[in-house]
Amino acid sequence: MEQKAALRSRLRSARSDRDPAELDRAGIQLARVGLVRCRGLSSVAAYAGVGNEPPTRPLLDALVEAGVAVWLPRVTPDGLEWARYDGWAALRERQGLLEPAGESDPQMAMSEFDVVLAPALAVDRVGNRLGRGGGYFDRALADVWRDRIVAVVFADEVLDVVPAEAHDVLVGAALTPDGLVELPRPAEGL
Repeated sequence: MEQKAALRSRLRSARSDRDPAELDRAGIQLARVGLVRCRGLSSVAAYAGVGNEPPTRPLLDALVEAGVAVWLPRVTPDGLEWARYDGWAALRERQGLLEPAGESDPQMAMSEFDVVLAPALAVDRVGNRLGRGGGYFDRALADVWRDRIVAVVFADEVLDVVPAEAHDVLVGAALTPDGLVELPRPAEGL
């Protein structure tokens, strides 16, 4: 879809303009806000933010310190597999992503996690999430209840409208450095 490609390009360009100090502040704030959202949960699926993505390292470490089991994805030919997060130093770079070096559990499904912190380039006010374009998270999120999916974005990436297709999975909230944005549920029948 051309609209998605153009929006992805614009958002990636804007992210590349963020300076390292801004990213550091964003990571600290994401941890503060995310810990409030996830404290007391048993398990959270998340991802390791790389490059100019919202920095998730402080949040992942804070969740583990709070006793939450954090799981990160590994991309396989069959989709995503999940492995425990055992600290940033235990991650390995593969195809531009950071993945856990430990054993994954191929039977673990995203629907088993209390909350899924999903990567996104943007989310709109009704819950449409714009991902990187690979479709891995959309396929994995297909069986997850919307209220348990939280897109992680910068505050200026919560938009009025994000182009969506039938296979796109709606999210229930957006986690930003400025706070948690709860997204309204559409009326029944819409």
